[in-house]
Amino acid sequence: MSVRVYFKGAAGVGLTARVLILAIDDILAEPLARGLDRLGWPSITARGVNAALLALADFPIEAVIVAMTPDAAQDREAALRLKAARGPLRLPILALGAPPRSQGADQGVYDLTLAAPLDPVQAAHRLEQLVRTAVAEEEFVLRSQTFAEHGRRLPHVEPEAGPLRVLTIGEPAPKFLGLSHALKANGAEVTAAFTAYTAFDYLHDRAFDAVVLWGGETQTEALSIAAGMRRNTRLYHLPTLLYLRSSRQADLSEAYRRGLSDVAAADTPESETALRVIDLAKAYRREQAVRRALERARGSGLMDAATGLFTRELFAAHLARLSDSSHGGRRPLAVAVLRIANRPELNSARVGGWLDRALPQIGSMVGRLVRAEDTAALIAPDVYALALPGASEAAAFAAAERISAVIACTAFQAAQGQAPFTVSFDIGAAQVRHEDGAARALERAAMTSLGRKAS
Repeated sequence: MSVRVYFKGAAGVGLTARVLILAIDDILAEPLARGLDRLGWPSITARGVNAALLALADFPIEAVIVAMTPDAAQDREAALRLKAARGPLRLPILALGAPPRSQGADQGVYDLTLAAPLDPVQAAHRLEQLVRTAVAEEEFVLRSQTFAEHGRRLPHVEPEAGPLRVLTIGEPAPKFLGLSHALKANGAEVTAAFTAYTAFDYLHDRAFDAVVLWGGETQTEALSIAAGMRRNTRLYHLPTLLYLRSSRQADLSEAYRRGLSDVAAADTPESETALRVIDLAKAYRREQAVRRALERARGSGLMDAATGLFTRELFAAHLARLSDSSHGGRRPLAVAVLRIANRPELNSARVGGWLDRALPQIGSMVGRLVRAEDTAALIAPDVYALALPGASEAAAFAAAERISAVIACTAFQAAQGQAPFTVSFDIGAAQVRHEDGAARALERAAMTSLGRKAS
């Protein structure tokens, strides 16, 4: 049994493994581990399942990458043992290798299957998506429990039924047509767009679960389409696969930086590429269902009526539950506080009551600017709190800064004849630590927002 750790970070101080790589040798694992470390996903590599279980117990592992072997049954057993070790908490597992010929064989075992070798940029992008979905699923369970304690049931939302919808973009070359037929054979509903203009018309008018781009003579147009999709907030998370036309190698790191989820080489059989697209589409539907379920909490009747935010009492109960879960599951939890800054130029808006009139709109904006899995609350008339599961203190502070920046660009109505006014925030953030709990972390964040040093 052996466990090897690769740490490549700033000064190597305070880093701990976020990703567990289960691989029998270093051919795939070492370059992937080093690349992930550089991208902020420090990793630990285990040779076998027993070593992997030890690493899972000792490190705050957020996701697992399994390099598949010829023994598919053994790989599935290893993945199931790792998931079971986490108990009720979600452990995303990304399988590295060819997808199974039977999609039912690994149902519920792997969250996503991607082809080897896996580019570190691609891996980091997919890990971020998988971890966010896992955190959102955990949040739904915890939020349902909090709401049940307060006499409300939060209805579960199942992934959308019906055929997966795939948009193919590119000229009708024989290999690309073969992929369309393979997708249809796997039950997908395929819509073909031959140009970028037609593709974006379809993307604007219809909902899809995945997009496949044909490489063509060059990858320039395909990469431009992928980049354009990433500039659209509605399409940002829509999985996109590039199917290469020839054996000429694309710049994979650049392709993934432009927003591609996967790249299929020219010699990849259409049947295998189709299964990879189906896998991506299913993961996307699952992610969307979780986010819809969390959004339904706004209509529960427990939220602040004016803003749709958690009330102070509901937030306190839920934060305590989040804290207990984060300690048990070794998942990070951070909080942030946004306090409307008491600037002199706001005095007239305060005295005239115009700030009070704007507060419901400001609160609603705060709630809309957080992730679906985050909890936003109104804890005082002009103070907002955030609980961010799976986030670090730095990430919580960045989220609060982003919210503040957006709201600072909004002009609110003042008295007739007076110029509209804007608001800014004093911000604080803190990591929830096991030794002092969530309430103390919230106090530290509040002290920071007041410009005071937190102990």
